[in-house]
Amino acid sequence: MIEVIKKVFTLDTWKVILPAIGDTLFMTVFTTVLMAIFGVLLGVALFLTQRDGLRPLRVFNAVFGAIINALRSLPSMVIIILTMPLAKLIVGKSWGPAAVIIALTLTCVPMFARMVESSFLEVPRGKVEAAKSIGARTWEIMFKVVLPESLPSLIRNFTIAIIAVISVTALAGFFGAGGLGDVAVRFGWNRFLTHMMVAAVLVLIVIVEFVQIGGDIWAKHVVRKRHL
Repeated sequence: MIEVIKKVFTLDTWKVILPAIGDTLFMTVFTTVLMAIFGVLLGVALFLTQRDGLRPLRVFNAVFGAIINALRSLPSMVIIILTMPLAKLIVGKSWGPAAVIIALTLTCVPMFARMVESSFLEVPRGKVEAAKSIGARTWEIMFKVVLPESLPSLIRNFTIAIIAVISVTALAGFFGAGGLGDVAVRFGWNRFLTHMMVAAVLVLIVIVEFVQIGGDIWAKHVVRKRHL
């Protein structure tokens, strides 16, 4: 075990790990941006169109919700496999960090959309009704009541979603996506180089801890600022 730890911190190990960190961060950042955009939009649509929503559309909400639930029920591995032809059509190849972003987005957006909806539903109903009683429009209620009130919860859920993205990037390494997951598979699993797997896992833990701590600080700052 001591020999493994020593090898983790050798130059040869980090010559492989450093480019993999870049690939993982590339996939994570681009997927997170797309997840944030589409996840919020879908979450808003789910919140507005529910039975007691600001713009109730029960049939639309039921069908739309069923589609999102169906996508959420698919394992990430299945989505990665199914989107390979689409990735090849768009990116020109079915492997690599850029190609897998499509699968990562389809995996994480439905999950985050439900998280956004859940955060909005935490807003006290009385505050929404009070805004409606004074004649506030739908967009005013969303931007001046719902979003500010739900922001700490949104930030915490967003943090969880980013960590989920990082986890899926590691899984995507099994399918040639590159990144730390690919290092763990090609070197740690296939070649029995335990120190490479340990190094990849340690870096993933550090990234996740950084994201979690950053999200917690951001959420606490928003709460303190709101109570000033």
